[in-house]
Amino acid sequence: MRLRIDPDRDVQNGTCDCCRTPFERVTGFIDNDDGAYAIYYASCYHHHGIHEAWIDVIIDDAWAFDEPVSRPGPNRVTFGCRVGPVEGQSAPACSLVAGAAVAPDTPFYGRKLTRDEALTHPWVSDYWETIDHILENDATVKQHLYGTAAQDEA
Repeated sequence: MRLRIDPDRDVQNGTCDCCRTPFERVTGFIDNDDGAYAIYYASCYHHHGIHEAWIDVIIDDAWAFDEPVSRPGPNRVTFGCRVGPVEGQSAPACSLVAGAAVAPDTPFYGRKLTRDEALTHPWVSDYWETIDHILENDATVKQHLYGTAAQDEA
């Protein structure tokens, strides 16, 4: 599956509710060869000096552009992960977490998967491929976690 991040992604600045430090939140759309594929939210935090990102990805196999994006298809789900330091690892690592845990419970997110549900979901490998793509190609996320900007794809 060939993925592409829509260049019109949005980056907003905010302040973390738990520690009052600034953060950046990226909202982006991802297309695959068939068109619309996913929406992602990547929140890049500096919790207590630790660079980490919490990334939620909404995947739907029935994106309908004649309907509002907020109207989910019957299979829409939201996966979540934390990317950051993990004991015993030299590079940031990804850990599954509950999808969109801090977001409101609205139909937009479809079914928010728990960690256990995500581990056994048939789309989990597609989710990890999407996370890899975001980590390699979203300039804001890559700079935040690895200190290097993503390379522009020609």
